[in-house]
Amino acid sequence: MRSMSVAERRARLGLRHRLSPRTRTDDPAAVARSLVVLHATDPATVFLSVAARSTGAVPAAVERALYDDRTLLRMLAMRRTMFVAPVELVPVLQASTANALAAKQRATYARIIERGSDITDAPAWFAAAEEAAHRALLARGEATGAQLSADEPLLRTQVDPAPGKSYSKPTNVTTWILVTLGCEGRIVRGRPNGTWASSQYRWSPVETWLPGGIEEVPAGAARAELVRRWLRAFGPAPVADLKWWTGWNAGDVRKALALLDVTEVDLGGATGVVLSDDLEPEPVPEPWAALLPALDATPMGWRERGWFLGDHGPRLFDRNGNIGPSVWWDGRIVGGWAQRRDGEIAVRVLEDVGADAEAAVEREAARMAAWYGDVRATPRFRTPLERELTS
Repeated sequence: MRSMSVAERRARLGLRHRLSPRTRTDDPAAVARSLVVLHATDPATVFLSVAARSTGAVPAAVERALYDDRTLLRMLAMRRTMFVAPVELVPVLQASTANALAAKQRATYARIIERGSDITDAPAWFAAAEEAAHRALLARGEATGAQLSADEPLLRTQVDPAPGKSYSKPTNVTTWILVTLGCEGRIVRGRPNGTWASSQYRWSPVETWLPGGIEEVPAGAARAELVRRWLRAFGPAPVADLKWWTGWNAGDVRKALALLDVTEVDLGGATGVVLSDDLEPEPVPEPWAALLPALDATPMGWRERGWFLGDHGPRLFDRNGNIGPSVWWDGRIVGGWAQRRDGEIAVRVLEDVGADAEAAVEREAARMAAWYGDVRATPRFRTPLERELTS
């Protein structure tokens, strides 16, 4: 069995994730492709992930890719997580993941509606509300949830999500309806109100972004293609990491792998898989520094992170497994960072990395401060070190 060392995996990470200076690019879509998708639960993450992997890109370049050129599209996919995907990958994500997610969301919301309202046939009512919301959006062309709720009475329906609980309060169903339509691939999240760090999105019919809608792809073939791309970006890795990243059941993961030519490799005592045409070592990149944002796609690409995280997890992750802003040196996490209220980028290196590394980290901090400009963005999930640096 071919052995692949930690050093080899770190070299791949630096090159394939465009963190080594010679692999960086100012093309936001190219950045997304090299990571399969960009994590977008926190809207600022998308922009800061591009910043870390570019040389001269600015926030307007990411906005142009998302909203003008439309080479990138925001959607819910794996693990019911928000991602920004290259548009050519959208059919694969829709067939492999989003269609099943839409069915699950619809069933979940229907149960809540039946429990917390006087609606007796919630699935039929929910379907009717979806159609009404879609008609209202087609009439406007683009709208916020509040605008659609004002146009369509069904969206103002109140539901008690947890009847009998003191913390529960009635809420309208607008977001539930729009999220489900988005999962179905019928509508998309467009330009937000406010800055690039805002999550108050305007919605559009999918046809205004993708003429003809989202191409239909067989689910099995779509899952295999998604796994192929993940292995190219994140392999070699244990199958358990792939299962966690996709959020699929073990059977679907096995079936997808069976459609690909993969080889098992030894990862220092653990078994990993890699594409069979991807066994050759990568050239070792020059030492590199990077400041990656909270929930960046690189550290969130694997479940088992010990080979690049070391023992820094308790300070850099919250209790739910969300990583905060991280400082990297030559393929491993060595500290964390945060943006303070005055715009300063505060850095804390948690181990001795040497003067050259510290200087490189400081240069990256200056680049990140320039990227933010006047925008202030607090990570959605606060972590111990990020809180400490901003206190």
